Amino acid sequence: MPMEMSAAQSQTQVVKTRPLNMQDYKTLSLAALGGALEFYDFIIYVFFSLTIGHLFFPHNMPDWLTQVQTFGIFAAGYLARPFGGIIMAHFGDLFGRKRMFTFSILMMSVPTLLIGCLPTYDSIGIAAPLLLLLMRVCQGAAVGGEIPGAWTFVAEHVPTKRVGFACGTLTAGLVVGILIGSIVSTLIHKYVSDENMLIWGWRLPFLLGGVFGICSMYLRRWLKETPIFAEMQQRKNLDKNVPVVTVLKEHKHSVVISMLLTWVLSAGIMVVILLAPTYLQKVFSVDPVVALQANSLAIIGVALGCMLFGTLADKFGFAKVLIVGCAYCIVAVGVFYFSLFNHMDYLFITYPLAGFGVGVIGCFAFFMVRGFPPTVRFSGLSFSFNMAYAIAGGLTPLMMSLLTSLVSVKAHPYYVMILFGLGVLIGIYLLDEKKQNISGELK
Repeated sequence: MPMEMSAAQSQTQVVKTRPLNMQDYKTLSLAALGGALEFYDFIIYVFFSLTIGHLFFPHNMPDWLTQVQTFGIFAAGYLARPFGGIIMAHFGDLFGRKRMFTFSILMMSVPTLLIGCLPTYDSIGIAAPLLLLLMRVCQGAAVGGEIPGAWTFVAEHVPTKRVGFACGTLTAGLVVGILIGSIVSTLIHKYVSDENMLIWGWRLPFLLGGVFGICSMYLRRWLKETPIFAEMQQRKNLDKNVPVVTVLKEHKHSVVISMLLTWVLSAGIMVVILLAPTYLQKVFSVDPVVALQANSLAIIGVALGCMLFGTLADKFGFAKVLIVGCAYCIVAVGVFYFSLFNHMDYLFITYPLAGFGVGVIGCFAFFMVRGFPPTVRFSGLSFSFNMAYAIAGGLTPLMMSLLTSLVSVKAHPYYVMILFGLGVLIGIYLLDEKKQNISGELK
């Protein structure tokens, strides 16, 4: 056996068994912070959806149709995720995690900056929403590679017994990106008048996103390639086929479970976190600043929950944590939404508790990264996550808007509770360790 092979194998074995060290914490911190800044770029659109709808569509269009089209452009970002994710994952499995992990930032920050410079409908007519649509497609392609790449990157850096903690921390970092968006939105709504908001105020968060992109690229200069991929390179153990083809042929079980988990995740993030501020304003006439302040507390709850449930998955196993966490989320989400009808004064208590319940999504990547072998891990995770999120995450805003307007204002809580009920069922199914399709190690 060549000496470099032995050294690479030895290094990987050390990664599996050692405790977390300062390099691990540095990697997690830089990856999470960079992910937060990039995810801010992707989601800031939803916080200004009402203003964007007013500026990028005809004024004589019915309010419900304007909202549907605004969220339709938002959904386009999700529909583009599989394309970007599969392409970047393909090269990530062949040439390295770090390269694609860094490239995704450039693909995100440039369109975000350009959105802040776009002319509106009054200036260029139908070309305005079409350009906005193009920018959202570019953003979607970028985030499609970012999230699976980030989970893969941190999971392959840390010891095997801390994969849950690493993925939970990274997911918390992505959630913090939503928090940054919520805080920026709160400050702009608070200090910029309604008149100035329509003139220039709405552009500020997108221009700021361009600055965040530059910061993210700088941060990731200090990251190193994962030891597991480095070993595969030295051993020439890379998949010679198109990785996603191997995934579909040999890992269908992991793909299905990962897609179902992503559906559950999308319900928690899209409905409880991203859509709730608009829901509170439209249905209950809550002041925008109050809605966003409560939303910020809920996002903090999600971040804390992500780290806790990810850590618990390391200790007690994924299936048990999934069952308990999803069951708690069902109760907390129900209390939050139904209390709005009679006990709005509890908003700043019930909403953060619901957010903490949604934080169970922090352990989902624990299963996803362990469900695929290293040679196709990035591609397997990316395909499963992005295909499911493109459908579920992309259509959820449209569906919630239509159901709320045409059926019932209680559509939001019922949808989330049903989906997290599915999470409980998945956990029960996975109590059989053999069905988890994992060996207990990132091998």
